[in-house]
Amino acid sequence: MSTPSPPPRAVRVARGEPAPPVDMVSWRTERLREAGFGSGLAEAVAHQRIDLHALLQLVDRGCPPDLAARILSPDDTKAGPR
Repeated sequence: MSTPSPPPRAVRVARGEPAPPVDMVSWRTERLREAGFGSGLAEAVAHQRIDLHALLQLVDRGCPPDLAARILSPDDTKAGPR
């Protein structure tokens, strides 16, 4: 009789929200690399809470991967007058 394996380890993101499980991050990283993202950018984006489908649609329409990631990345700066 085998014991159930523990759930995938979650990592924390900037706002303290749990990130997707590690196996989900691996899957997202691979999809992003297949879409033309460099390894480092794919890994960084895979850990963020970004709509992957919207991101890939931007790239499919000709948006460079780094710009698409910036467009859809959550803004960590505080909004306010400059």
